[in-house]
Amino acid sequence: MSLAAKAEAIPTEEELLERARRLLPALRERAPACEEKRSLLDETVRDFTEAGFYRILQPKAYGGFEMHPLVLFKVAMEIAKGCPSSGWCLCLIAVHNWEVALLDPGAAKDLWGKDPSTRISSSYAPFGKVERVEGGFRVSGRWPFSSGSNHCQWVFLGGTIRDPSGMPDARVFLIPRPDYLVEDTWHVLGLKGTGSNDIVVRDAFVPEYRTHKFIDSYLGQDVGLKTFTSPNYRYPFGVVFAYCLSVVTLGMADGALEAFTEQMQERLGAYDGAKAAEDPFIRRRAAEADAIVRGLHQRLEANFARMDQHVNAGEPIPLDERVDNKWDAQFMAQEAMRAIELLFKASGGRGIRLSNPLQRYFRDVHAASNHAFLNADKGSLNAGSVVMGGQNSDFAV
Repeated sequence: MSLAAKAEAIPTEEELLERARRLLPALRERAPACEEKRSLLDETVRDFTEAGFYRILQPKAYGGFEMHPLVLFKVAMEIAKGCPSSGWCLCLIAVHNWEVALLDPGAAKDLWGKDPSTRISSSYAPFGKVERVEGGFRVSGRWPFSSGSNHCQWVFLGGTIRDPSGMPDARVFLIPRPDYLVEDTWHVLGLKGTGSNDIVVRDAFVPEYRTHKFIDSYLGQDVGLKTFTSPNYRYPFGVVFAYCLSVVTLGMADGALEAFTEQMQERLGAYDGAKAAEDPFIRRRAAEADAIVRGLHQRLEANFARMDQHVNAGEPIPLDERVDNKWDAQFMAQEAMRAIELLFKASGGRGIRLSNPLQRYFRDVHAASNHAFLNADKGSLNAGSVVMGGQNSDFAV
């Protein structure tokens, strides 16, 4: 019997979202413990596994649901409302199961052939040393910022070598746990519960088929697409990965807005006893934050609807639209941070108490927005160049 045949009936998008909503009370309660542990909690990983969240984008051939990327993103946004660190790890780890479908199918077999619940963390920046050898590569070095690494059995690591012409060849290398160590280095201000530790590799061999060439994704020529033929794998890698990060910041903004409005319904002014909900300053900031958040959700849906038209027609997504989407993902994180700042500033002294979730959203959205893939300063330069008729210089789109 195939792994696909053994899998449960594929749930609907609404069923998955309802599972996420049911977890919110527990996630809110666990959030301080998650931060204290500086890593995902075992019970949260178990809940995500039982809910099927890691399988949302995984190929059906290996027990996955093979769904549209937006399904995962919507689930992750719900989770981030309860615990941003847990939402961040969920979205990253689950999107790696989507990326596997872009590689040679031998990688998926190595990864899931015996256990389709195997999980992957990552660190994409080319921190380590890569040497080409017969049949593959030798990889060594240290890679920081591998979110969720404590609960994963494989890792994607970035590296650059030179092709025969001398041009840089940027790839990620899929490596199993016996070939690397997770070093506990995660002592940070925000996203404290993500366990984004260092990965240390000493002379690991990685066969050619367990690598992902970024230029293949840029050109729409990923080798795995001949085997994993679902249209849901036809979206550009760089765009999907950027949204995978930015939607979590939007989930944080959703959570901050809900927490703020709930708190202000009951709060009275410390000096005059006036109802906070009637304060024009608070109303203005709530209205502005609400407009930002609603606009970001609409933009996300509209952008994917536009890409869907190309994917469903079997045609490539034009480069200028890919650039637009990468920039919009970065802009989304910037604007989600602004919405949370508006609310946090209006929360007064009570907002800085560790018992108040607003301080967590504030810290976590700043940490998330510092991710290299969400760098709005650099992203705006490339997007602005394309808008002005210049050339695209970002090959991770």
